Amino acid sequence: MGTAISAKQVSALRSRTGAGMMDCKRALQETGGDIDKAVDLLRRKGIAKAEKRVGRSAQEGVVASYVHFNGKVAVLVEVNCETDFVARTDDFQQLARDIAMHVASAKPIAVSTDEVPAEIVERERAIFEAQVAESGKPEQVRGKIVEGKLKKFYKENVLLEQAFVKDDKKTVGNLVKEISGKVGENVVVRRFTRYELGEE
Repeated sequence: MGTAISAKQVSALRSRTGAGMMDCKRALQETGGDIDKAVDLLRRKGIAKAEKRVGRSAQEGVVASYVHFNGKVAVLVEVNCETDFVARTDDFQQLARDIAMHVASAKPIAVSTDEVPAEIVERERAIFEAQVAESGKPEQVRGKIVEGKLKKFYKENVLLEQAFVKDDKKTVGNLVKEISGKVGENVVVRRFTRYELGEE
């Protein structure tokens, strides 16, 4: 805590994170003046705060669109926040555009795991159970293996669980929480529709 933090360091951290002056100063003190570590610390704290906001009403927001350059794939996505002020910010608008582009590329089947239709979950579970039974694995570990396969299915097919196409080190869910932490409001991906030329 004894590290002297300059106004220049605080200013640099603020411009990178958008966090308040005192939060930046505290983060720099906690990390011994290391700006990269301070950025990570503020991001973690922002995500933690975002988790607490989840229950708050998010009725404002935007509907963003993305049309692939070849004109064969298009997406509409609704992303909500608590106030019209936040809905108009660059960070929020960019999030909505990024999610629309991600949906075009990654083809998710639902926003969250609890929105995946029950019949799809049961069909996948039955396939995984049959695969595990054929593998000859011991009875007591089969359930865990099936659950693991189901988790992988969600990571590949559920929007908030998918690795973000522009940065696969984070999920779309992480991205939403980061923006929520940055703007100070509950941010929710409400729904999306993906159109592909010729599909049923």
